[in-house]
Amino acid sequence: MKTIMAKSFQDLSSKRQFHWTAKVSNEEEEEEVALKDPSPKPSSDINRNEEGKTENIKSSTLNAIHENKTEDNQLKQESASASATRRKLQTIAVARLKSVLTSFGRNRTNFQQGLGTRVVGTLFGHKRGHVHFAFQKDSTSQPAFLVELATPISGLVREMASGLVRIALECDKEEEKKATRLTDEPIWRTYCNGKKCGFANRRECGPKEMQILKAVEPISMGAGVLPGNGGEESADSGEIMYMRAKFERVIGSRDSEAFYMMNPDSNGAPELSIYLLRV
Repeated sequence: MKTIMAKSFQDLSSKRQFHWTAKVSNEEEEEEVALKDPSPKPSSDINRNEEGKTENIKSSTLNAIHENKTEDNQLKQESASASATRRKLQTIAVARLKSVLTSFGRNRTNFQQGLGTRVVGTLFGHKRGHVHFAFQKDSTSQPAFLVELATPISGLVREMASGLVRIALECDKEEEKKATRLTDEPIWRTYCNGKKCGFANRRECGPKEMQILKAVEPISMGAGVLPGNGGEESADSGEIMYMRAKFERVIGSRDSEAFYMMNPDSNGAPELSIYLLRV
């Protein structure tokens, strides 16, 4: 009896020892697993996180690419706008340069056609026509001042034959009008030796006038008659009387100029003097 009880006691103690040992070992394994992975996650959550990270990376990459494209488009637009502005400025600059050159050319032409202190003066007209005065810088240049008087040339010839001739051309001075050169005035009142002789008009040099000036171009000083055009006799046909000489130009002010004929054969005052006055 004692032997059986001893065996059973030993078996029970061995079983208790076994279960306790197994329990301890299971708890240790669980603690080790807990230490290694305190919050274990299922594999599906890990895959989802990885896919989310990948999607975030893709979206950020796409956003960066989109931003780069937007910046490139803005830069292209700014470059195109700058190019258009540059072309516009270049066009404006070229237009202004052309305008300046054109104005300079006109001013240069006017300067070349302007009168100096020594000019060539030509008095001419048909026998039954009016007197024309032309002043040139030299014998080959265009007239800088050409005026037609109401006085017939035959009457002026008689005046000059009797002695000295003084011709005064007067125009009105208008304060409000823009100041112009005295030789550019269009209408003049005419006085010959103090007597009123109608009005004089400024003329442009046409083909007929230029033909007469070309005909007398080789003459530096003298008077004579040129043949007419041979047509029907009228005030603008027939022989052309002329007188050509050098004149000294004296500018008194912006409103007064005088032209004195330079005659080497005359010891006294000039035979012909022409005055331009703005009064």
